Amino acid sequence: MTRYRKTKTHRGIRDVKRAKRTRARVKDLDQIHEDIKNPEKVATGAVDADLPGLGQHYCLQCARYFTTAASLNDHIKTKLHKKRLKVLKEEPYTQKEAERAAGLGTDNGKGRETATSVSTAPTAMEL
Repeated sequence: MTRYRKTKTHRGIRDVKRAKRTRARVKDLDQIHEDIKNPEKVATGAVDADLPGLGQHYCLQCARYFTTAASLNDHIKTKLHKKRLKVLKEEPYTQKEAERAAGLGTDNGKGRETATSVSTAPTAMEL
């Protein structure tokens, strides 16, 4: 007798299911840069019953709330926090930089030189 193939073999693929979740959505790096520029907007210190630790212990660089000050201090010593600090040292791209990279920027300089206006020196093969 031979083995029968399982039906619905894609049922157990966890990566597909995890990719569709949005409940663990975190802030993007450019949003965190904006928070760092204006920290008074984020960490107001107001008590919020919906947040962990009543919203009192917040890591600005990782955009995470912690239940106690001790857990926040432990988090600051972790590798994940240190990696986030290293990534945040780089300035985020602006919209102008993105447009320039795509070739949509304005060029008010000399402009492109045409092939006829550029003088070339004769090469060894032409002599």
